[in-house]
Amino acid sequence: MKKFSFTINGLDYDVDIINVDDNTAEVEVNGYTYHVEFDRTLDTTKTPKLVRPESIPSTDITKTEQKTASPASQRRPGFIKSPLPGIVRDIFVKVGDYVKVGDKILILEAMKMENLINSDKEGTIVAINSTKGDSVMEGETLIVIGE
Repeated sequence: MKKFSFTINGLDYDVDIINVDDNTAEVEVNGYTYHVEFDRTLDTTKTPKLVRPESIPSTDITKTEQKTASPASQRRPGFIKSPLPGIVRDIFVKVGDYVKVGDKILILEAMKMENLINSDKEGTIVAINSTKGDSVMEGETLIVIGE
């Protein structure tokens, strides 16, 4: 609703536009409601509509691609990779240790925050590719877990 103030011949008028449809408007002048007709149709302004292409998450996989191996398949080594660039602050395992899913593996400091990296595979630590204080990049293999 738009409000206007007019002074006509020294008299003050407070006008509120309540509704506008085609060539008629409903207005309130100093508390009284009037229906006003225009001699032409008013062009209404339209708010532009933002059109974006459909977004598809990059995490989607095709249905033919499996996320995990079947239980009957041969076990392969698992890799603990750095989820983001950072510095290895502490390593809780050593080569030969047996870890279960969810065990603490290491702490990675990234963007002034410490991130606890847990094991996502059960097995024996085969190799540790980084040491305390190393700077690592995203996707770099930190630890290899075997059977």
